[in-house]
Amino acid sequence: MALQMKFDIPARTALGRGDFYVTHSNAVALGLVDTWPNWPNGKLALVGPRGSGKTHLAHVWCSDSGGRLIAAEDISEDDVPVLADGPVCIEDVEDIAGNAAAENALFHLHNLVLANGHFMLLTASRAPTAWGIRLPDLASRMSGTTVAKLTTPDDILLSAVLAKLFADRQIVPMPDVIPYLVRWMPRSFEVAGQVVAHLDTEALGTPKGVTRTLARNALSDLEFQDETASD
Repeated sequence: MALQMKFDIPARTALGRGDFYVTHSNAVALGLVDTWPNWPNGKLALVGPRGSGKTHLAHVWCSDSGGRLIAAEDISEDDVPVLADGPVCIEDVEDIAGNAAAENALFHLHNLVLANGHFMLLTASRAPTAWGIRLPDLASRMSGTTVAKLTTPDDILLSAVLAKLFADRQIVPMPDVIPYLVRWMPRSFEVAGQVVAHLDTEALGTPKGVTRTLARNALSDLEFQDETASD
């Protein structure tokens, strides 16, 4: 029997607007992001758990607005004039809590972006008041930012995300795999990524590819399997 061969082709993550699936669990956040020319004070904080689609939506916004995207911890004082010359998205702002140099750089960037009449999108897992920013002036400015929340995915969105993750890895699972995963895995985008990556590895050399049995084993291997789950 011929075995499935696997080539070392990197996963291609699709981050365009057409790849962002909209359901009631993220429609409000998307609506707020799309109204960026009318953001109060020219800024918005996009918050949600890791893997909830913040980076995807940030790329959509950057594409629409012509903005740059940079991780908060990568900003330096030298970057500020260039970054402030247009819209900018700052990712994972809470990661710089307590980092005096990074907080100071973000403070100056925030002020200059808005002074230049541009817009700023900030992403984090929690609301600005929980970021732990120690620079008082920056904390004050962040706390006054409008918040858009990405919530726990519903069945439709989780199914779409799993399908996208499989497609990014050029995997076509058996038809019953995604419904099975949606029923039994934790409702988390981060877990979805872990499960698909695990299945990508485990499917190597199996002639049937990704089956429900393989999916069940993957959930068990990753300790996400509910004891009541069955084939």
